[in-house]
Amino acid sequence: MTKTPPGLPLRDYAAIGDGRTVALVAPNGRVDWLPLPNLDSLPVFARILDEETGGFIELVPESEFTSTRRYIERTNVLETTFTTANGVARVTDAMVTGVAGRLPWAELARRVDGIKGSVEFTWQVTPGTMLGTRSPWLDRVGEHTVIRCGDLSMAVVGTEHGAAIADAASPEPAELHGSFTASVDSRHLLVLTATEGEPLRVPDPEKVDEGIDRTVRSWLRWSEEFSYDGPWADQVQRSALALKLLIFSPTGAIAAAATTSLPENPAGGKNWDYRFAWIRDLAYTAHSLTWFGLREETHAAISWLLRTIREQSPDIYVMYTLDGATCAGVENYDVPGWRGNSPVVTGNPAQGQLQLGIYGDLIAISRTYVDDGNLLDVETARLLAKVADKACDDWRKRDAGMWELGDEQHYASSKMGCWQALTDAVALAEGLHIEGDVDRWRAERDRIREWTIEHCWSDDLKSYVMHPGSDRLDASVLLHAPSGFDRGERMSSTIDALTEELGSGHLLYRYSGVDAEEHTFVACAFWRVSALACVGRHDEAVAAMEALVTQTNDVGLLAEMIAAGDGAFWGNLPQGLSHLALINAALMIKELAQEEEHHGS
Repeated sequence: MTKTPPGLPLRDYAAIGDGRTVALVAPNGRVDWLPLPNLDSLPVFARILDEETGGFIELVPESEFTSTRRYIERTNVLETTFTTANGVARVTDAMVTGVAGRLPWAELARRVDGIKGSVEFTWQVTPGTMLGTRSPWLDRVGEHTVIRCGDLSMAVVGTEHGAAIADAASPEPAELHGSFTASVDSRHLLVLTATEGEPLRVPDPEKVDEGIDRTVRSWLRWSEEFSYDGPWADQVQRSALALKLLIFSPTGAIAAAATTSLPENPAGGKNWDYRFAWIRDLAYTAHSLTWFGLREETHAAISWLLRTIREQSPDIYVMYTLDGATCAGVENYDVPGWRGNSPVVTGNPAQGQLQLGIYGDLIAISRTYVDDGNLLDVETARLLAKVADKACDDWRKRDAGMWELGDEQHYASSKMGCWQALTDAVALAEGLHIEGDVDRWRAERDRIREWTIEHCWSDDLKSYVMHPGSDRLDASVLLHAPSGFDRGERMSSTIDALTEELGSGHLLYRYSGVDAEEHTFVACAFWRVSALACVGRHDEAVAAMEALVTQTNDVGLLAEMIAAGDGAFWGNLPQGLSHLALINAALMIKELAQEEEHHGS
């Protein structure tokens, strides 16, 4: 294998992070994505979207090589082993964390250990233009050459890394580079440190070397707190680690994915920014975190969400920025995009949409939190009661549905979400956690159910349909087998109808007709698994799960979509909803199997 050209398949990327940002690392030793200092910052390293001026960090053997890689077990620290004709060396990549958690600056460390023979390495740090909005330059400060890009300051230090002398006055593009030879038992370190709008911390490379080991130990300690003993344990563990990368530790928010503008559609157009916190995704994540006993992350995420909603009231938005603000809209950038697939954007147009399903998501996660033995504060209890009242009124409205469609309709899954909101509100009230007009909540809950069954069921198709009067099918109704709306024959029949019309093997498209413009949606396939388990089709659920867990890439990550034909990844990655759906499917199969075993005994 020689140096790989730009435009790598999305399946090729592994992710590392520090609780504040995420880097994507390719098998050829190149970092093609790294926003600094925060995940939602304009990316200073974004070759994945802009091959010419996006920026990258390369560390690669000078001669032809093959590579294999893995995460150090139960961590988000990546090891890549390079083999050339003359030797073998291992690169360990980590976003370094501190003694008490994330560092107050960003620190990407790349450690090279010689294993056999000798391997000549070259490295290059080339900052990008932040999607065409900044022009980076080199600045000589004392004994250091600092890379400046807007308010961002970066420096490169190391040990035995063969740094070349940089000419800050050169008209050539701002970059730092060097070379060295790894031999048996040699160790080399390349460190990028970065801050924004503040003094730049230049670390001692020896301390960074210790920091890599500390970061490994930190991930291992976190994994020790993770409690799951069941089928597909390795895949569940890796998915939990992927979700942990998406938790923005300064606030507790959970990003939907680590990237922006990676296309859902080969023809372009469906390129969105997923570096925001959706109520839906955060709710699903918190369910899983609670199940695993991860108390700190659960409390931080739920507290952030409830506080943010109150601060941004009176409306409840579909999503928020990672620091708790509302989104300012979509901005387009004049860069090519992944493999020339445009547009490249920041922001997401779903911000102002009415999506009724989020009422159910919000109250459901609050109920999960309470069921775990916790208590609501007075303001949260009042907020949830208001949301329940709002669900009583708003369920009659048309909305954009879960898929954020421009065509507002009476979507079946939205009505089911309102049913879930009122079901959980009643349960919270009966437990004396919230106060409100419980009789009204019960009455409207039952009215929603009757209306949905009457208007959103097709006797001809033997399935719930997308909305009344339509013959289109929608995979999002599968979410309401686990919610309890329907675990009977109608849901079972709906699964069969969805499988026939939207299925490709065990993969599933989102809704009727969308296969003409995008690939299968990973989460939908796992929702089908959960629904199969809920309707008692255990063996089918297990068989589908066994097939689907093989769809991850070589290090266990999932994107938003998978091409049914060649298995290629599409959409943003790592995709939180995909990993959540995998986790929840495994949990559902295990939980229901245990219930069946208990009842049988």
